[in-house]
Amino acid sequence: MTGTAPASEQFMDLVARRCTAQPDLTPIQAGIIIAAEQNIARDSRTFARLLGLAHALVLRELNALLQSGDVLELVKRDDRTLRTHYSITCGINRKAS
Repeated sequence: MTGTAPASEQFMDLVARRCTAQPDLTPIQAGIIIAAEQNIARDSRTFARLLGLAHALVLRELNALLQSGDVLELVKRDDRTLRTHYSITCGINRKAS
């Protein structure tokens, strides 16, 4: 067993708790927020790669979060690759932290 198994289990537990606390979030959206809070990933391409998800799917969920403006804010976007960098906003709602 590798040393990353407990970290991945902890990450998924945090995602599940966030989804329970904020049922309006999809699991991918909750994962994006948790990954940003934990400094695991702060761009769409890295998040997609680490979780084995299609980048287009991550972009769709990330754009929904960015449009709400409640939790994440856009830092920069690469026009060619669409890699989107984001950060946690100051007024984040941390119900499930």
